[in-house]
Amino acid sequence: MSRFLLLCISLLSAFAVAGEPGVTEKSITIGQSISLEQGKNVYGEAAARGARLYFDSVNAEGGVHGRKIIVKLMDDDGKNATAAQNARQLIADGVFLLFGSIEGGPSTAVAEVATELKVPFFGPMAGSPTLRRPHLAYVFPVRAEHREEFRALMAWGKATGMTNVGFFRSDTAVGKAHLENVRLIANELGMKVALDVPFKSDVSDVQLDDMVRMIGQGKLDMVINHGSSGVYQRLILKARSAGLKTVFMGVNSGSTQIVEKLGPSAHGMVFSQVVPNPRSGKHPITREFVDAARKAGMSEPLSFGNMEGYVTAKALVAVLRANGPALTREGLIRTMDSFSADLGGLSVRWKSNDHEGSRYVDLSMVGRDGRFVD
Repeated sequence: MSRFLLLCISLLSAFAVAGEPGVTEKSITIGQSISLEQGKNVYGEAAARGARLYFDSVNAEGGVHGRKIIVKLMDDDGKNATAAQNARQLIADGVFLLFGSIEGGPSTAVAEVATELKVPFFGPMAGSPTLRRPHLAYVFPVRAEHREEFRALMAWGKATGMTNVGFFRSDTAVGKAHLENVRLIANELGMKVALDVPFKSDVSDVQLDDMVRMIGQGKLDMVINHGSSGVYQRLILKARSAGLKTVFMGVNSGSTQIVEKLGPSAHGMVFSQVVPNPRSGKHPITREFVDAARKAGMSEPLSFGNMEGYVTAKALVAVLRANGPALTREGLIRTMDSFSADLGGLSVRWKSNDHEGSRYVDLSMVGRDGRFVD
């Protein structure tokens, strides 16, 4: 290749990033609005640390095509309006893309801003159907949606002889969409949604007592949830106190917090998980994650939240590498619209009309020591 041609390629690459928000010759700045709630949101804190762990390891090896990844992080306090405001501020500050919000409400709020302003939103760590349907051209989830978690939990219940299902869910439009998915899955499996239990964020103990009575009267075999982990663990404790034999299961969101709050009452609960158990070592990515955490001196118990943040960051870096050094927002979207990769036992894929991400769902049971076991 002639020196002239090499110079032209170099100039074209430089031109491609000239004026592109968040991209310089040596760095890529991304914006993350995430629910930390000033340190009170355990899952948000864990996910942010997991993502930082991966980005730090990539930066230590020279970054992506010579550019280090810089994360500008803002706390949305678990509030939709704050998440939207953060997203607008991050874009105004010149980030290249938005990344890694958690929880359905805040993530959907960020997705709406990203769509309006035509900025990629990569890796919302939430299972809301609104992040996939209708199709959003600028939103690229990594984790599986709640629909696949409901399916895995209900299939396990069916296999163990359960037929009557209760659905404890937030009294919102998204909660109603989840209810429709649960009903469709129940019909496919020959099960029955015998009780719909919607709740508001300010649900009282008296209202929860009424819900426990309805669960008992409905003779439910199992209950699955969508929504606040704090409210769900309050319901479970009341059901345990009332002597109900109903099996309570949960989606991944808030699973660690629920188990910690319930203590011995969590023994035997089954949860769906959208990333492999970081303690299992069965997948290459878990072994990679544990090794990276050890090298970085992470002292806290490794959690599913850490793992999800790490996986989401790894997926973004895989896309950035596949894109090549000439980095633009529209060019990255074209790359992602025909992208698939194996991240180490967990596969992701996006197509131009289907931003599915991963369909990985596993089940874990809470052991007597309070740990999740496969």
